[in-house]
Amino acid sequence: MVEAGASLPVIEGDLCCPSVVESPLEEDQAAELARGFAALADAARLQILSILATSPAGEVCVCEFVGPLGRSQPTVSHHLKVLGDAGLVEGDRRGKWVWYRLVPERLARLRGALGRR
Repeated sequence: MVEAGASLPVIEGDLCCPSVVESPLEEDQAAELARGFAALADAARLQILSILATSPAGEVCVCEFVGPLGRSQPTVSHHLKVLGDAGLVEGDRRGKWVWYRLVPERLARLRGALGRR
């Protein structure tokens, strides 16, 4: 889990997707990166990631996104599904609710793919 204010780790070495500025991408690598970046290309999903990253507990109940996002529960669930399908968040069902947390390794891979220049 990511603590509030903590930066996400950059995973060195054996990335699934190399930096786009250091070497040409294979088609499958480009498709994998595109799925991740497409999931980030929405303001509500970026807000969700921000809320998760700054959560003191490192996880947030799905019900806690509705107010800050100003979106309905079904819309919030849709955005969380997109993020989950892209491997950026994971959910854990506890009774009626699902608690979400970031997948820092996946975020680090996307960040690493942008290069360090």
